[in-house]
Amino acid sequence: MSVTAAEPVVLITGAAGGLGRGLIEAFVRTGWRVAAGFHTQPVTTTDPDRVLPVSLDVTRPGDPECAVRAVLERWGQLDALINNAGATADALLVHLAAADWERVLEVNLTGAWRCARAAAAALGAGGGHIVNIGSFAGRAGARGQAAYAAAKAGLIGLTQSLAAELAEFNVRVNVVLPGVLPTPMSDRLSAEARERLVAANRLRRMNSVAEVARFVVFLCSLENVSGQVFQLDSRPARWI
Repeated sequence: MSVTAAEPVVLITGAAGGLGRGLIEAFVRTGWRVAAGFHTQPVTTTDPDRVLPVSLDVTRPGDPECAVRAVLERWGQLDALINNAGATADALLVHLAAADWERVLEVNLTGAWRCARAAAAALGAGGGHIVNIGSFAGRAGARGQAAYAAAKAGLIGLTQSLAAELAEFNVRVNVVLPGVLPTPMSDRLSAEARERLVAANRLRRMNSVAEVARFVVFLCSLENVSGQVFQLDSRPARWI
């Protein structure tokens, strides 16, 4: 498939993870060009015309700016940013180390802020999208997830503030709560913990990476939706 100047460009952080790889595949399949941001595990591709692996540590000041610059040098535009990089350090409050608390907030919340700030001007040049990958924990919290829940709750607030701030530039900002997915992150949970999460869903099953990725791509095609929280599983939750 040949690449034309009209085909949009997306930068995905945390692209080497389970959801990240699904996002790459879904965006490429629907005609996007993808800058795949990775930290420690390189992203490999069989389609170098459409997929550009980019070294990107969202916790390192200056890295997001370098990644955006690499995208613009390669393709001359940026149409969407997917803040997908994430980290957990689950522990009860009395056992949660300060360093773990800081790392979880740095990756999940401050990293998303850094990337949004780095990408805002390029996105605003033609109107674009920021999609933040949140978590149900940001709505409801969970025992032993103080750092992760706080970071993801902050991400919802960041999303809604940026939606108001960037609206005049036609940049739409939304947050997606993907639910429990069969990825390396959920593999670290105990079997009992996974069973509890599945049982909390009305449909009694996990979501799929492919379904979440399809939704994110669809969201990046919408012109009039911003500042919204999209929960993609079947757990009941209060209105926010």
